[in-house]
Amino acid sequence: MALRQRCPQARLQAWARRAEAAKDLESRNLADLATTDAAQACEGADLIVLCTPLENMIPLAEQIARAKPAPNCVITDVGSVKGPVVSALEQIFPKTSFQFIGSHPMAGSERAGIEAARAELFDGSACVVTPTLFTTNHALQQARWLWALVGCRIVEMSPDEHDAKVARISHLAHLTAAVTTLAALRSDISASDCAGNGFRDSTRVASGDPELWTGIISQNREEVAAALQDARTALAELLDAVESHDDKALLRLLREAKLLRDSALSGGSVS
Repeated sequence: MALRQRCPQARLQAWARRAEAAKDLESRNLADLATTDAAQACEGADLIVLCTPLENMIPLAEQIARAKPAPNCVITDVGSVKGPVVSALEQIFPKTSFQFIGSHPMAGSERAGIEAARAELFDGSACVVTPTLFTTNHALQQARWLWALVGCRIVEMSPDEHDAKVARISHLAHLTAAVTTLAALRSDISASDCAGNGFRDSTRVASGDPELWTGIISQNREEVAAALQDARTALAELLDAVESHDDKALLRLLREAKLLRDSALSGGSVS
């Protein structure tokens, strides 16, 4: 949708798992060609983006590797974990004419399906691009161009650094939303009758696809576990402050959280 708006001269070819989904893409004029044959979808392509759950990336990449793209074709992905994906795909594509580079646009919602898609999804969002020693300059430039074109601001780091950071600001956020939902509603779902924007905002991502998120977390297990350990420490501090009637400690923790969040989202720094 974003490319149709911002690069209308581009020919867009799409792969889908189901024939009905491929027909839907064509009927919405979102693809000039839509097919269930991955190699066919990539024929003559200059740039390919893998947009599938992590567990499907490798088998799909192996199918794409048999395609005949345009010279110097760049392939990237939108996976939420980069270490294992980049490592695996860098072993597949060097044997071909494709040039691979990992990407992760930090955009989306808890909703799934084409009805939830919108052209402005990437506007103002960060896209993490993860070059390695094997990345060509052409691939890096093409990845920067693509994500800037659809509205992203580009952030570059190694796959391992990406996984450590995203475990804390994305994967942990999903799990804490799940924890809040379980703690709030498991014993009394009627408590939702009192829900306001605070509950809705803090638990929104808990409505994400459980199978998709299980795959994401299992692929980044070590970093997610470290983030959860820190979350457990912070929760223990809060629990101790509440149980011991230590309002000074409670106020200090809440102030620290406010300062960190306000500073981070305003682009400032915490001294």
